[in-house]
Amino acid sequence: MTAPLDDARILAAGRAALATEAAAVAALVERLDATFAAACRCLIGIRGRVVVTGIGAVTTFIGLVRGHNLGRRVLHLEYEAYEALAVRGLDRIVSESLEKWPSARVAIHHRIGRMEIGEASVVIAAASPHRADAFAAARYAIERIKQIVPIWKHEYFEGGDVWIEGATADPDNADCAARTDSGTRTRAG
Repeated sequence: MTAPLDDARILAAGRAALATEAAAVAALVERLDATFAAACRCLIGIRGRVVVTGIGAVTTFIGLVRGHNLGRRVLHLEYEAYEALAVRGLDRIVSESLEKWPSARVAIHHRIGRMEIGEASVVIAAASPHRADAFAAARYAIERIKQIVPIWKHEYFEGGDVWIEGATADPDNADCAARTDSGTRTRAG
């Protein structure tokens, strides 16, 4: 026969677990708030470049550093770029978007350097008279960045680090699963 459960002890353990969880959630929200604030500042700058008369929709994409990838806990990322070619690549994507969706306007900002979990690494804004073109142009831009822009992601995780290679996603394929981190070179540390 087992002893009856002590309600007070169970309640105290539950409160302690909730307090720990609440502290973790509060820390995450604080980091996300800072990331969101930074992304909003970036979007305000981008918005001035995409919003013109006749625009009926603005779509934004904010890529965040995730805390887990390929079954590992990520500690942080570092982005490196060949900056002159990266800027040319981003300009090319904006031009390609205008060719595909003539009424759309696209602006892109990709950060380089060290990024912590939850921070924004890339922000894309696409505007057009109709939402379908704005969504399509934004999706095209993120997939195309991974294909042609010389920006490299160095992921640090518990027990090592890995360089994440660019995507092979087809930006014209609406069904692409966007599992873009398939190519990796791992080094244990």
